[in-house]
Amino acid sequence: MHYSHMPQYLHDALSVMQDQYFSLWLGKWTTAIDWTAAVIGTHLAATLSSLSRSLSYTVLDTVDKTQNLDFKAQMVESEINKYFGHLITYYFGQDYFSIRMQAYDDMLWVVLGWLEAIQLIKTHSERHYSDYGNGTRAWHAQQFIPAFAHRARVFYELAEEGWDWVLCGGGMTWNPQLLPYKNAITNQLYISASISMYLHFPGDDNCSPFMGAAERHQTDWNLFHAKEQGSTFACSESDHKPKYDPKYLTNAINGHNWLANSGMLNAQGLYTDGFHISGYAQNHSKTECDERNEMVYTYNQGVILSGLRGLWEATGRISYLNDGYELVGNVIRSTGWTDVDFPSVTFTDHQDPSPSPTHANEASQTTNRGTLGTNGVLTELCDPMGTCTQDSQTFKGIFFHHLTAFCAPLPTFPAQRDKTHHASDDIYNLHRKSCDAYAPWVIRNAQAALETRDEDGKFGAWWGAGNSEGQVEVDEVLPRDALDYRNDPGLLLTSNFSSMLSEGMQELVEKRTRIDDEDPNERGRGRTVETQGGGIAVVRAMWEILRQSGL
Repeated sequence: MHYSHMPQYLHDALSVMQDQYFSLWLGKWTTAIDWTAAVIGTHLAATLSSLSRSLSYTVLDTVDKTQNLDFKAQMVESEINKYFGHLITYYFGQDYFSIRMQAYDDMLWVVLGWLEAIQLIKTHSERHYSDYGNGTRAWHAQQFIPAFAHRARVFYELAEEGWDWVLCGGGMTWNPQLLPYKNAITNQLYISASISMYLHFPGDDNCSPFMGAAERHQTDWNLFHAKEQGSTFACSESDHKPKYDPKYLTNAINGHNWLANSGMLNAQGLYTDGFHISGYAQNHSKTECDERNEMVYTYNQGVILSGLRGLWEATGRISYLNDGYELVGNVIRSTGWTDVDFPSVTFTDHQDPSPSPTHANEASQTTNRGTLGTNGVLTELCDPMGTCTQDSQTFKGIFFHHLTAFCAPLPTFPAQRDKTHHASDDIYNLHRKSCDAYAPWVIRNAQAALETRDEDGKFGAWWGAGNSEGQVEVDEVLPRDALDYRNDPGLLLTSNFSSMLSEGMQELVEKRTRIDDEDPNERGRGRTVETQGGGIAVVRAMWEILRQSGL
């Protein structure tokens, strides 16, 4: 696969996702649910950032008209503006009132999505638009930063109410409608969202109030709508939320410390799904997380990566990067990857540049099948049987999005003196070397995903379908004591999760459908906007990692 072809793959994938799945007049991907739409919006913003980095040009301003903007640059700029317009309509089409009443992880996807959009606006403006000398630039998108920032803040402050220090000694609770369940994804999202709020939140002067968790189920729609749209209310000094608020950094560090000491990693070094408190329904005085759900999902290995990267930049502690290298290596091993050794560089918090290489293939591996894939292709455990729900169809794309964020070049100067850190030349190069070594595996997955496209350019969910050794029965590969509630929502009705399930949660318990077809990616839910988002994320990961490596 030649590097020169990759931009076209990404352009095509983006066009399919937006032109075939997005309804402009409604401002939404009509078949997505609230949280998967937030993820799709994140993929959209991240992809536009990649397109922005693909060319070097400066859009003409009103002062200097002596420059010539080549045709290719104009095409890219036009595409970015077109699809940024979709982001704007999604901002108004997003059902933010509904998401307020959902689980804490649903809220945190919203936070990450609008922070990603803010980063797009800032980087595209700085790269391609002239500075007028007063700190302002010409790109129209900058006017939306305050709105995006306010929504990120609203949902972050709602979600952080899920943290408590009593149950399990800390951590985020997944869903206030269920028995206490401290799962990996909610805590990883809390870490990533917290550190992203510290690093990328531009501040917020919008003092429109919003209600807390205890009140949000009784919130009047008209009142909330007025507040969210910025109606005038009396403001106090405490309503102002500044950039680099240390609260967010503290929350990220607390979240990471709890997760790192929770015992959520299994023997393969992969994150299991989470912890129950056994017997809590009968005895609320129990507080110990003592019943681990051994289920392993791909996205539980991904979201933490952007959090670790951000924690390094905020603190300068190299151990956060080392944790990321180790986790990525464990994931690659778990896909049965045996073709290429890759060094995982490890260094100390004193920024000792001496690498301690380890190799993925040194693990005892006798077959090319692992927990999370076969023949090196990342696979959700539900993929081979076509039984993935809407949730699980989104997971692999989330992993590759956060891997790409983790592997972005380290800054060589601090973004904000005394608030963030930068890498020495040695640390910068060693990080690049470690991520470069992932390239063959990322290419393997991108190629496999591209092979699942149908005649309309739509990606399938099971990337390994063309290289499988026959379908694997799901029950045979589920770990012992694993509760696959993401693909079998009926488990939410059991005593493991709830003794009194609310009517709203019961509606989430849906029957899975299977369709026999010669194309294995037409079974079950078939090709969807979620599988398209996954295809975009892995192709983007390939393009970014290869572009940065110079391979």
